Amino acid sequence: MEIGILSTSGGKQLATLTVDPNSTLKELKTQIHRLKSHLYPDRQEFRQEPRGKGLDENKTVAALGLKDHSKLYLKDLGPQVAWKTVFLTEYAGPLFVYAWIYQRPWLFYGDEAASQPMSQVAHIAAFCWVVHYAKRIVETFFVHRFSHATMPVRNLFRNCAYYWIFAAYVAYHVNHPLYTAPCQIQSYIALGFWTVCELGNFSIHWALRNLRPPGSKERRIPRPTNNPLTFLFNLVSCPNYTYEVGGWVAFTIMTQCIPAGLFAFAGLYQMAVWAIGKHRAYKKDFKDYPRGRKAIIPFVL
Repeated sequence: MEIGILSTSGGKQLATLTVDPNSTLKELKTQIHRLKSHLYPDRQEFRQEPRGKGLDENKTVAALGLKDHSKLYLKDLGPQVAWKTVFLTEYAGPLFVYAWIYQRPWLFYGDEAASQPMSQVAHIAAFCWVVHYAKRIVETFFVHRFSHATMPVRNLFRNCAYYWIFAAYVAYHVNHPLYTAPCQIQSYIALGFWTVCELGNFSIHWALRNLRPPGSKERRIPRPTNNPLTFLFNLVSCPNYTYEVGGWVAFTIMTQCIPAGLFAFAGLYQMAVWAIGKHRAYKKDFKDYPRGRKAIIPFVL
């Protein structure tokens, strides 16, 4: 049977493929790549309507109800970059930017700043910042299993700008010679809360890793494990985001720094958007999904 492939932009005919009813869309992507070398599979997205939803590449032609001389629309997603590369670039940047500004380079503070005393809180904050992003890098290598292999390369610059600029903004204020630290009790309590959130975030990532078999895109309902830090799965759909936000709130209280608070607020907003989307997807995909769960903030959101 023959399937016409049209562009989502203007409906231009891109190709006509001869396929078997049991062929998957993934196999069709391979055929298109042979015809148009710049359209590698990760760059392609099939739709049944020009502005419709992207189709699962593991679905067969027959499962989609396509017949001889049917049409499929193809969206060019643009140049792609591997998710692992994205994460490593996003996370290595703020780690090194903060560590550099922590040394009080003359470029930011002048020649004499490096010789002036630094508060204990500034040292602790630098330790927490570096540990957090080092953890993220380790998780990228050894923990995360990505459901999508790539993302548009244009997003890499936006994401890096967000992380790198905020890193410089926070580091500049916390490490400034005129920075005034809060009382030690406040900082130590916040440090304890930060530590719990970091351990909780890692625990959730590890639980999610074990939820998905290697090399698969299978979706299951995430549930608490024997690790008590995964208890938040009983309350929210995305406890990794809950712990992440909690960690940055703790960092803000520990440093009593407005730029850190702005970073925490921006992170909360973005992660809330992601969490709500995932929460809705869980409820749609699983009829027995726990009703009492919220998206990111227990009992609230």
